[in-house]
Amino acid sequence: MTSCCGPSRRTVLGALGLAALLPAAGRAIAQPARVLATDLEVVTVTETAAVLTWTGRASDAAGRPVPVPTDGEVWLAPADSPRPLRQVWGSEGPVPFHYAQIDGLEPGRTYRFEARGAGVRAIPAVSAATGLPGSPETTGTFTTLVPPPGRLLRTLALANDIHYGETVSGLVVGDLPPGFRQEPGLPPYPQVMLDALLDDLRRADRGAATLLLAGDLSAEAAPQDLRAVRDRLDRWGSAGTDYLAVRGNHDRPHTGGEYAGCPAVPGTAEHHDCWSDLFGPRQQLVEHELGGLRLLGLDTSALDGSGGVLDPPQLDRMSELLRNDPDRPTIVFGHHPVTAEAGLTNTGGPGFILDRAHSLRLQQLYDRAPGVFLQHSGHTHRTRRTRPDTACAVEFLEVAAVKEYPGGYCLLRIYEGGYAVNFYKTRTPGARRWSTLTRGEYFGLLPDYALGTFADRNHVVLRDFSGLR
Repeated sequence: MTSCCGPSRRTVLGALGLAALLPAAGRAIAQPARVLATDLEVVTVTETAAVLTWTGRASDAAGRPVPVPTDGEVWLAPADSPRPLRQVWGSEGPVPFHYAQIDGLEPGRTYRFEARGAGVRAIPAVSAATGLPGSPETTGTFTTLVPPPGRLLRTLALANDIHYGETVSGLVVGDLPPGFRQEPGLPPYPQVMLDALLDDLRRADRGAATLLLAGDLSAEAAPQDLRAVRDRLDRWGSAGTDYLAVRGNHDRPHTGGEYAGCPAVPGTAEHHDCWSDLFGPRQQLVEHELGGLRLLGLDTSALDGSGGVLDPPQLDRMSELLRNDPDRPTIVFGHHPVTAEAGLTNTGGPGFILDRAHSLRLQQLYDRAPGVFLQHSGHTHRTRRTRPDTACAVEFLEVAAVKEYPGGYCLLRIYEGGYAVNFYKTRTPGARRWSTLTRGEYFGLLPDYALGTFADRNHVVLRDFSGLR
C-alpha cells in the first residue's frame, strides 16, 4: 500500500480532481451556465429492466466542466411503435450523478430511449466503451434479453477487488498515473463501495442469496483491514454459506512488524499470513454445495508478487473433485484470470494472470469435467469474457472492481434452462459520486478499459440445469 508523508504530485492532482467534482463547491451553480448531460452509459439490460447512468455538468468560472445537480428523466418507447417517447422515470430531485432503473419491460423487445438532465439529452463520453457504432448509447436503442427457459432457481453475486484500507485509487507504479483520494470528512472509499455493494445485494430488485468474493478484499492484508471487512460481511450474512471468499495478491502473506502478530508461513523466515486467521489457510480450495450446484474457490495468490499460482495440493484436490463428479454443475472463482487472451489484453501483460502451466492444467481438468460452466475472476478491474485455450465449454468472466469505476458486481441468475449474467453499478449517493470521480483514473482512459462491452456485461447462455433444486 502506498503511503506518503507530505504533499505529492499525486495528492495535488487528486485534490484538483476532487475539487472539480464537489457539488458543494457551488461556483458552477452560482451563475447561469449551459448544462450538459454526459457520461451516458446503458450499464445493465435484463429481460425486464434497464439501468442507465449519466452526469449533469456545467462550466465553472474558469470554464471547467463540473458536476451540478439537475433533474433527471428517462423517456422510452418500443422501437416498433409509431408512438412518441413517453417519460417512464424521473429523479426525486436534482442530483449530479443520475442512476435510473426502468422496470416492467418486455423480454426480447427493442426500445428507443432518451435520458435527460435539466431537459437536455444525455450523450456518452468520448470512449470506446460507449462510443462504438451500434452501442446503445450511440443508437439510442437497446434490446432486452430473452431469459433461459424454465424457472429461476437461484441468484448469486460475483464481486472482487475491494482493497479495504487503500487511500489512493488508480496507481500502477509509484505515484503514476495520478491517483484519486477521498474528500476529507467522508468515509474511506473502500468502505463506501463495500457498504454500497452489500446494501444493493439484499434489495428486492437484486435478491442475491449468495456472494462469491474473488480476492483483493484488502489493500495489503493489514490485520485491522481484514477484520473490518470480515465484520461488515458477517453483518450481511454467514461465512461459508451466504458468502464465500478467496484471497487475491493484495491479501497474500506479508513481511514487516505490522504483520508479526499473525501466523507465520511455514518454511519462510519473515512472512506472516493475517488472512488465514479470518478467512482460511493459504492455497486451500474452498468447497461448497448449494442445492446441487457446486462452488469451488481457488486461492491463486503467490507468496510474493502480483501474478497467480496454484500449488500442487490445491490442484490435486481440484482434480479429485472434478474427476469424482465431472457432470455436476460447477462454478469456479479465483482472483487471477486464466486464459491466454486475458494475459494478452490486460494492462499488466501475461505475467499478471495465472501461471501459464497452471492455467493449462486447470483448463485440461475442465475438458474432462463438462459440469464446469463458469469461472469468475477479478484482478484486472474490468468486465470481460475471454476465450478458453482448450476445448472446454467454460465461460471465463472477469468482473470489474467494487472499489472504483465502474464500481459494481455481476448477478448470475441460474434458470432450469441456462443462466443470465448482468453487471450492475452500486447506487448509494456516495458510491455514485466516487464511481464518477474515478472515471478519471489512468488519465481518463479507465472507462475504455474497465466497463466492457454491452454483451460482456449482459448476456444469456443456454444450458441444462434441470437437475438443480
